[in-house]
Amino acid sequence: MWKNLFKELKRKDHQRYLGGLDIFKYIGPGLLVTVGFIDPGNWASNFAAGSDYGYALLWVVTLSTVMLIVLQHNVAHLGIVTGLCLSEAANKYTPKWIARPILGSAVLASISTSLAEILGGAIALEMLFDIPIIAGAVLTTVFVLILLFTNSYRRIERGIIAFVSVIGLSFLYELFLVDVDWGLAARSWVTPSIPQGSMLIIMSVLGAVVMPHNLFLHSEVVQSREYNKEDEQAIKKHLKYEFYDTLLSMGIGWAINSAMILLAATTFFVHGTPVEELQQAKSLLDPLLGSQAGAIFALALLMAGISSTVTSGMAAGSIFAGIFGESYNIRDIHSKVGVLLSLGLALVIILFIENPFQGLIISQMVLSIQLPFTVFLQLSLTSSKRVMGQYANSRWSTFVLYTIAIIVSVLNIMLLFS
Repeated sequence: MWKNLFKELKRKDHQRYLGGLDIFKYIGPGLLVTVGFIDPGNWASNFAAGSDYGYALLWVVTLSTVMLIVLQHNVAHLGIVTGLCLSEAANKYTPKWIARPILGSAVLASISTSLAEILGGAIALEMLFDIPIIAGAVLTTVFVLILLFTNSYRRIERGIIAFVSVIGLSFLYELFLVDVDWGLAARSWVTPSIPQGSMLIIMSVLGAVVMPHNLFLHSEVVQSREYNKEDEQAIKKHLKYEFYDTLLSMGIGWAINSAMILLAATTFFVHGTPVEELQQAKSLLDPLLGSQAGAIFALALLMAGISSTVTSGMAAGSIFAGIFGESYNIRDIHSKVGVLLSLGLALVIILFIENPFQGLIISQMVLSIQLPFTVFLQLSLTSSKRVMGQYANSRWSTFVLYTIAIIVSVLNIMLLFS
């Protein structure tokens, strides 16, 4: 009897162990999205925030990450429950005269995103190999198009997880080389302040973290995990593990973005040196932190530029295909057109940009201006029982989402007045 009891307990322990490992099957879509808010646009916004205002704007990273977790979790629910990405759902359930302008503006936002990502890769290539910006932008675009047109979700996903790991480790390494005032940092993470003249940077940091194209992308890629959409238990399990994936991934993004501001504050702000271009940041890091730090900085920027250009291209393909009621599939014409439209037009605009660093900052501001339209669209869909059935937003969720949308809208109005 005791022997059989022992075997039964051992079997149950083994099942619990395997159940605990289930979470690793669902880790990936969140990290794919995370790379979108540790892109070169973030680098420019975060280095500008840290070099101009020290620790003062760390609270923006905290606020935007909390908002991001709520929004990404909510839009992932839409994808899991309906089997539609945000663009497809808008096309199916929202009147065309509302959906088309919003989705069109989202395509424009994806072009602004791709511009920042390609510029970041080009700047990194210039740092590492003295390749001119225009040539570097062309090389980055061509390389990313090859990745997108030849790889599956899973192959791209694994590569991006590797890129995120390199970027994270790079900034952790950098932080060990500087003297951070952790007490002041802790207070600044949770204490809002708006220094004079900082509104553009605040909106750039917000737009660089809570990015419209990432909402479309997450609702698409979360469906790459196979599950039975007719099985209620399978849906509930997917929803549960998706939250863990989102929380972990966005937490990693918060840490990396915070590290950028801390690095800029402790190396540039304390020396009274504003950062006006990312190349300058690398050259300043060399004497302050040693030549290895500068090389790691440039390598991490290159990884961020390539991986985030991949995700911005995927998002553009998803948005454009959704306008025609289709899911993202790089073999289909509408997905291809969306990718080429985003990356191609971004590359053309780069040809006319005189100040790449300022171009990065403004591109992130453009994202924050489009963001309220996407958030209100998402909210209307996920609150609808016609769309979500029993998984429609509760009153509390609806209140929180409306609050986030209003905060973003108010900040945009403040930006316009400033």
